[in-house]
Amino acid sequence: MKIGIVGLPNVGKSTLFNALTEAGADAENYPFCTIDPNIGVVPVPDTRLDWLAEVYQPKKKTPTVIEFVDIAGLVEGASRGEGLGNKFLAHIREVDAIAQVVRCFDDKNISHVDGMISPDRDIDIINTELMMADLAAVEKRLEKTQKQAKSGDKIHLKEEEVLEKLINALEEGKNIRQLELDKTAKRLVKELQLLSAKPIIYLANVNEDEIDSGDNKLVQAVKEHAVKDGAKVVEISAKIEADIAELDEDEKEMFLEELGLNESGLDRVIKAGYDLLNLITFLTAGEQECRAWTVEKGSTAPEAAGKIHSDMQKGFIRAEIVSFKDLKRVRSMAAAREEGLLRLEGKDYIIQDGDVCHFRFNV
Repeated sequence: MKIGIVGLPNVGKSTLFNALTEAGADAENYPFCTIDPNIGVVPVPDTRLDWLAEVYQPKKKTPTVIEFVDIAGLVEGASRGEGLGNKFLAHIREVDAIAQVVRCFDDKNISHVDGMISPDRDIDIINTELMMADLAAVEKRLEKTQKQAKSGDKIHLKEEEVLEKLINALEEGKNIRQLELDKTAKRLVKELQLLSAKPIIYLANVNEDEIDSGDNKLVQAVKEHAVKDGAKVVEISAKIEADIAELDEDEKEMFLEELGLNESGLDRVIKAGYDLLNLITFLTAGEQECRAWTVEKGSTAPEAAGKIHSDMQKGFIRAEIVSFKDLKRVRSMAAAREEGLLRLEGKDYIIQDGDVCHFRFNV
């Protein structure tokens, strides 16, 4: 999973990226400090994988990961090349989801690019720039398709019809992700890597003493906007996350307890990302390696096996599966087998979150 972190200049975007990834990207109080995208690969915390590693004592423990991409601060007019617009748009097309950092804190020492704090305006600026960039991409594709459609080819005629509908929606100020799309439209949206089609998380960046206070009107404005956009909202404090990044695991737990928080901002972002992208985790375990794998919800056993190696999908025979909950209760795979908890599943089996799998295959 790859998430692009975006936002207007000086909203705390790079500070938050640094804290989430501990990657050390620059964070200065001026626009466009992040000129090239910084990339941080973050392991996804999973207590199930930790337990398996304790039991199996493998040579290697491999968590699944999220890749965060910190993209240059966006300004109004980016779709027309203002600021670092073209670079921004090129980098963001690569991501699976967009996390937009929205400033919900007041600090006289940190200037706002537009002079005053307004989450609604900030969100609208970025959403508008994404839609304008999409409009340019769709119009360019339509020109090509119209020439091809002159022959009367049904495929190109259908594509022309769909592209015109997309243009109409964008001109009306509708994000592509809000539209009901048929197969042709979905194919074109994916092919064109349309930005306003990508799932979005709004990261409401608040002061450390306001996290989860429930009375921040700026955060409430973000939540109201998210309902219209079909987006997720994660309330987060870049300052708290920066402090957490400097602590070891035991200290992190104590620090979060003192703040009255059940989990870190990173954990919240990960959960929101998995939910948005409809992802789940299955696990494999053995003496060589215990590992977590990410697949889309609804994936079949062969598709999950293909995440490990393409040959395993091609030559899939069956899957030996036990739920993590059952395995933890009986403490071993042998005990799971004796109690009839280890199941043999075929090609039609749908992988469930927390399945511990062993795939049989022959190529």
